[in-house]
Amino acid sequence: MKWFRLAADQGHASAQFNLGSIYDGGEGVPQDNAEAARWYRLAAEQGNASAQTNLGVMYYEGSGLPRDYVAAYAWFNIAAAAGVELALNNRLILEQEMTPAQIAEAQQLSTEIFERIQQGN
Repeated sequence: MKWFRLAADQGHASAQFNLGSIYDGGEGVPQDNAEAARWYRLAAEQGNASAQTNLGVMYYEGSGLPRDYVAAYAWFNIAAAAGVELALNNRLILEQEMTPAQIAEAQQLSTEIFERIQQGN
C-alpha cells in the first residue's frame, strides 16, 4: 500500500488504478467507493483503460459517485475504443437503458474526455 501510494501521488497511472482497486475491494483498508472513484478517475484521465472501465461501472451503479448513465457510457466508450471488451459489452447493455438524446450527449462527452486525455499525453 505504501509503495502504491507513493507512486500514485507521483502520477503513475497503474499505481493509481491499483489504489482504486484496493479501496474498491477493501483490501487491507476500509472499503471506500468515493476514494476508489477518485483514484480510478486520476488513472482514467491518463488513459488507463481498466480504470476507465471501472469508473464507468461506478457511474452506472452510483457507487462512490452519483448515478450518471451519460458519464458511464462516455467512459465505457473510451475504454471500448482502447479494446476493452468488457467496456464494449457494458456500453451495449447501457444503451438499452438510455434515450437517443442521452446517447448523443454521452458520445459528445466521450469525445471531449478523449481529446483531454490526448492533450495530456
